[in-house]
Amino acid sequence: MSEVVVITGATSGVGRAIAREFGKHGASVALLARGREALDGAKRDVEQAGGKALALPTDVANEDQVEAAAQSVEEALGPIDIWVNDAMTTIFAEFTEIEPAEFRRATEVTYLGAVWGTQVALRRMLERDRGTIVQVGSALAYRGIPLQSAYCGAKHALKGFFESVRCELRHNGANVHMTMVQLPGLNTPQFDHCRARVENHPMPVPPIYQPEVAGRAVYWAAHAKRRELYVGAPTVWTIWGNKLAPWFAEWYLAKTAYSSQQMQDKPLDPERPDNLFEPVPGDPTAHGRFDAKAHGHSPQTWLAEHKAEFGAAVLAGVGAVATGLLTLRR
Repeated sequence: MSEVVVITGATSGVGRAIAREFGKHGASVALLARGREALDGAKRDVEQAGGKALALPTDVANEDQVEAAAQSVEEALGPIDIWVNDAMTTIFAEFTEIEPAEFRRATEVTYLGAVWGTQVALRRMLERDRGTIVQVGSALAYRGIPLQSAYCGAKHALKGFFESVRCELRHNGANVHMTMVQLPGLNTPQFDHCRARVENHPMPVPPIYQPEVAGRAVYWAAHAKRRELYVGAPTVWTIWGNKLAPWFAEWYLAKTAYSSQQMQDKPLDPERPDNLFEPVPGDPTAHGRFDAKAHGHSPQTWLAEHKAEFGAAVLAGVGAVATGLLTLRR
């Protein structure tokens, strides 16, 4: 039997890439998102890749809808093996320019959506004492940046939630695994349909990676027993740089992060639709507008996924060199 996977935020960007990746491996994939047209597109993608797909219109900010979706998945596809919390929305603006309802909505989708997803998944997985939950995080779960207070706050909260629940699972001896995948800037459509109050069109902080890099990493993390996975060298730099010198990170970001998050040659259209409260019509797919600038692979991520084999190879190489030197001395 194929594994049963639930992906929230599955119609766009990283979620769409994750869905395709699981489809390539023959999984039965439940797609949770709000837009019907985009759900149909994601369903086609999974089926064309070789998987089975179930599209379920769901607002993850509503815990009752998430519970109903989980029930529908198990009735249609069978017991859930993997649950991936990816859904997000945000607003690019200085904090003082964000309305309370906007901040609440971004938090309810990006943070509480993952909380409700984890809760309904655990209700089922703990009963069977098996399963994996993947939290899709970000380097910004460790280091907040300007113009993204809602998103950074939600990802910081998700990291704390993740750590707390992992402790509880370990205390109770549960065989349910939870992992968190920390991502870099990605070429996704969120920059076209997020709400924004900035001068120019939003963009990810370079260097930028294609969403398939994240999709492959999430698939790997869902099947490995790793606690956490950093994806892309910029994620490593951001997390460790902030640990070692947070004062420098703050100074540098205050100086550079306004311009690096905006396309300097494209003023923001104040009338463009956004998906904060309602889905944007159409099918956004996985890629944004930055294909020409985006990397399709991450050597750092490959090394992180193969660190045991790489470490063994390095040790073998060192051993061979040492043996050779000893032989020469003799």
